[in-house]
Amino acid sequence: MQIVDGALSFVATFALMLFLDLRLTLVTAVVLAVVGAVVGVILPRIRAAVTRAQEAVGVLGAALDRALGAARAVKANGAETRETARIDHAAEQGYQAGLTGARYSALVAVVSELSLQASFLVVLSLGGAFVAAGSLPVSTLVAFLLALFYLTAPIASLTAGATDLQQGLGAVARLREVTDLDIEDDVDTNHPAIPATAVTIVPRAGRVHVDTVSFAYPNRHSALRELSLTIAPKQITAVVGPSGAGKSTLFALLQRFYEPTSGVISLDDRDIATIPRSELRARLAWVDQDSSILSGTLAENLRFGAPHATAPDLVAALREVHLDHLVERLPHGWDSDVGSRGGALSGGERQRLAIARALLRRPDMLLLDEATSQLDTINELALRETITRLARQTTVVIIAHRMATVTAADTIAVLDAGALIATGTHRELIATSSIYRDLAATQLTSAH
Repeated sequence: MQIVDGALSFVATFALMLFLDLRLTLVTAVVLAVVGAVVGVILPRIRAAVTRAQEAVGVLGAALDRALGAARAVKANGAETRETARIDHAAEQGYQAGLTGARYSALVAVVSELSLQASFLVVLSLGGAFVAAGSLPVSTLVAFLLALFYLTAPIASLTAGATDLQQGLGAVARLREVTDLDIEDDVDTNHPAIPATAVTIVPRAGRVHVDTVSFAYPNRHSALRELSLTIAPKQITAVVGPSGAGKSTLFALLQRFYEPTSGVISLDDRDIATIPRSELRARLAWVDQDSSILSGTLAENLRFGAPHATAPDLVAALREVHLDHLVERLPHGWDSDVGSRGGALSGGERQRLAIARALLRRPDMLLLDEATSQLDTINELALRETITRLARQTTVVIIAHRMATVTAADTIAVLDAGALIATGTHRELIATSSIYRDLAATQLTSAH
C-alpha cells in the first residue's frame, strides 16, 4: 500500500512540476535518477541479507534441536563447550546478517533524504539564476520549491515500501524452498481423520507381492535391485540382512514414502501406485525403531492414528502390550504429558506405547521396524505372544535382529545388498543360506 500511495502522489506532484517549469523538472529528474540508481543497487543487498538471516535462524534452530534433543549425549561426551560454541556461531551469523540488512535499510533512508536536499539546492541555485535572468517568475520558483518539498512524503513512502518489499522477498525465498518441495496430493489433508474402525469394516487379506522392484535414493547407489518377494497374509514374515541390505527401504516403499524406480508392489493384487496414499496408509500400521512419541498426553499419543478410539479401546491396547500399569504410574493418568519425544517414559515404554498406538488402528498389515529392540526379555516374550495372536487376523512384517523374534516367524526373507538371497523357515535357512547362518551366529544383532 505504501508503494501505491507513494507512486500516485509522486506522479501527481511530478506532473505539477512539469507544468510549472520543464527545465527545473529535468534537473530534479536527473538528481533523482542518480539517487534511484544507487537505491536500486542497495535494495537487492537488503533482500540477500534477509535471506541470509533467515538461513541463519534455521541453522540456529537446528543447532538448538541437536543439543537439546540429545542433552544427555552432549553431557556424557563432554561436548557442552563445543555445542555451545556451535549455537553461539549460528546466533552470531544471524545477528550479523540482520545487522547488515538494517544498515542497508538505514542507508536507503539516508540516500533518499539526501536526494531531496540535493534537488532542493540545485533547483534553488538554478531557479535563482533563471529569476535573475528574467526567464522565470519568482512565484513559479516558490511554487516549484513547495512541490519539491511535497515530494518528500511520496519518496519516503516509496523507499520504505521498497525496503519492506525486499525484506519480504528475502523471507519468501526461504518459504519457496519449502513450497517447491514435492508434495503428496492424495493424502486427504483437507478431510477429517477417518476413524480407525471405518477402514476395517470390510476385512482384506493383506497379501503383498513385490515384483522385480528396484530403487535408488538420489545421488546414491541402488538400495533395492530387482527384488521379488511375496508376503503371505495372516502370517508373520521376518525380513533380515546385514547393514544396508534394503530392509527399511522396503518398508518405505510399502507405505509409498518413495516410488520404485522400476517394478511393481501390489497389495491384494492391486498395484499400490494406483491406491491413494490415504487409503493405503489407513490399511497399514508402522512402528519404527525410534518409536516416535509426540509431545502431549498419553491419551493423545494413543489416539494419534485412531482419533475416534474409545476409552475401553485405549485400555485394551495398553493391556495387549503389557503397559496397563503406565496409567497408574503417571501422575495424571491418561492426561499425563509424556514429554518431548516421550522423555517421561523409558525406552521400552516408548516402544510398547508406539505398538499399542499401531494396534488401535486395526490394520490389515502391521510393519514393525526393530520395534522390540529396547524391551527386556520378559516383555519381549509377552509382546511376541501378542504379535503371534495378532497374526491370526492381520499380516505382520518384522525387521528384527534378535534370534528369538526371527525364529518365531512363519517365513524369513534374507536380503543382502538390495537383493533377495533366500526365503524359508529358520531351520531351512540354517541349512541352505550361509548369510543367514552368519547372521544367526551373531544373534542377528548387527544394526541395519
